Amino acid sequence: MHKKILLFCSLPILSLLFTSCVKEVEAPAPYGALPSESQLAWQQMEYYMFIHFGPNTFTDVEWGDGKEDPKVFNPTQMDCRQWASIAKEAGMKAIIITAKHHDGFCLWPSQYSTHTVRESLWKDGKGDVLRELSDACKEYGLKFGVYLSPWDQNHPSYGTPEYNEVFANTLAEVLGSYGDVFEQWFDGANGDAHKGKRQEYDWDLFHKTVYSYHPQAVIFSDVGPGCRWMGNEKGIAGETNWSRLNIKGFEPGLGAPPSDTLTRGNINGEAWVPAETDVSIRPGWFYSPRTDNQVKNLNQLMDIYYTSIGRNSNLLLNVPPSREGRIHPNDSARLMEFRQAIDDSFARDLAQGASLHAINTRGGSAKYKAEHLLDEAYDSYWAADDDVLSTAIEITLQKPETFNRFLVQEYIPLGQRVAAFSLEIWDENTANWEMIADGTTIGYKRILRFHQVTTQKLRLNIKEALACPVLNKVEIYNAPEHFYTSSAEGADKADEIVALAEKWNIDSPAEKGNRDIIDGNMHTTRTFSNLEPIILNLGETLSLQGFSYTPADNMFASHITKYNLYVSEDGSEWKEIRKEAVFNNIKNNPIRQDVWFSDPVEARYVKLEALETTTNTTSYTIAEIKVMVE
Repeated sequence: MHKKILLFCSLPILSLLFTSCVKEVEAPAPYGALPSESQLAWQQMEYYMFIHFGPNTFTDVEWGDGKEDPKVFNPTQMDCRQWASIAKEAGMKAIIITAKHHDGFCLWPSQYSTHTVRESLWKDGKGDVLRELSDACKEYGLKFGVYLSPWDQNHPSYGTPEYNEVFANTLAEVLGSYGDVFEQWFDGANGDAHKGKRQEYDWDLFHKTVYSYHPQAVIFSDVGPGCRWMGNEKGIAGETNWSRLNIKGFEPGLGAPPSDTLTRGNINGEAWVPAETDVSIRPGWFYSPRTDNQVKNLNQLMDIYYTSIGRNSNLLLNVPPSREGRIHPNDSARLMEFRQAIDDSFARDLAQGASLHAINTRGGSAKYKAEHLLDEAYDSYWAADDDVLSTAIEITLQKPETFNRFLVQEYIPLGQRVAAFSLEIWDENTANWEMIADGTTIGYKRILRFHQVTTQKLRLNIKEALACPVLNKVEIYNAPEHFYTSSAEGADKADEIVALAEKWNIDSPAEKGNRDIIDGNMHTTRTFSNLEPIILNLGETLSLQGFSYTPADNMFASHITKYNLYVSEDGSEWKEIRKEAVFNNIKNNPIRQDVWFSDPVEARYVKLEALETTTNTTSYTIAEIKVMVE
């Protein structure tokens, strides 16, 4: 009797002793630089709208010079609620607006400038674009962000130590007046102004000002610290894209890391500075009526989606309002097509209901099992043991399926780890695994595209990781393919009035093949050396309204940045049309540059004299040159 009582009393004690001996499997230790809570929330937004709006909208230039009359800014039907409504319907999460571009014009009545909406005709100088847009964003549940260029070609103190205080006060004025700001966008542009003076920016002061008003704000620049420029304006993030970046010793603009570093990041970078891919839905950043029929087609936008969001980057898509102050119907219609195409592509996750088997699971614990890759909880994940840097996960679908997209995510709160991976499918005919896609980095999100395949079994191979891999999502889709070409209807104004080129000739340099730059084909180019001027002979005297130069669409090509332009009726006496003029932003956005004359000019010859190039060399490459006639 007493023995039985002793035995029964001992069972709870033994159970307690056994439980205390089973040690809970610890989570993986964080690896490398890590995202802040604000950066993680920012990354999860994925897709939002950029708005370029200001005097440039009305003067038809990409970069104003600060000398434009503020009265040119006069949108007749401006409707920020329309902008926000379209952004919301398009699936975007926020709007960032160019509150002040390089010309110094302020879209609010700033007390630190005399180049503002207050001096414009719009609403008799009583308007405030930032107020209207921030209110519209609140109404439609969108976050609000601001672009403020530190370069100011209008402010008289630019180029002096005093200007840094002026700009900090300007920042404070905006950041303290319009509610929450999720992202502060800093352009690194720092051009000469006011007799060639270049400003020494006080970035520490600027960052301190931002954080004093919005501690949670993500600051964008070439080197963050919140997020970084992707290194191009084409919508293409690096196939390898680390969210880490070495930032010590660098600063935005001229002191930034090389473009290829910004595109790829640094594998062992000291700071977490994820990439943001900015690109315009039109050729330029500001609205021009000449580009109404050059809105990117659906196929181009889908490519951008996969080369930005699908490559561990957020997508900031520029949609410039028209001179009326509304988003053009061509742009809004394309945005709705884009939203529908995204929805169609990711409508049904074929991985749901699949069984998963990982070769290695951390500590054999269900807490880190592969099935977490299919649930909706962001903070649940599969992880491997610390000493496992290469492994695999097999996915068996409920039945054979046809698909062409594979999505995978790392659990980035613990760092970015995967450096190489591949995807295989099981071929029943050969009884072998067949590789269908591979990649390097994964990061927050990676989407692989490939031709349709049909199988019931897949294998995700982690081929190389810097620390034990930690993944939290896998999805499989069969996305419809979209093949659209740009509409040829309504070619832009410049194309409509381009003089017929049958009589044209390149008189200098007199080399075979130089007609490639007047053949109407953007893919045929010529490279010129020693900054030799180009003389275009039109074959007859024409009344010229303007001139255009199209650089080669090649990231390694050298483009003309500064030039002189002359015209002549006889090829001997030349009239200067432009002196030391600049093709602004041509390095980052090498699109056709149109130069419109203030008055028509009678001429048979046009001479383009290159003075400086993007590569600081004496050679440059041209795709096309044209003239516009009455």
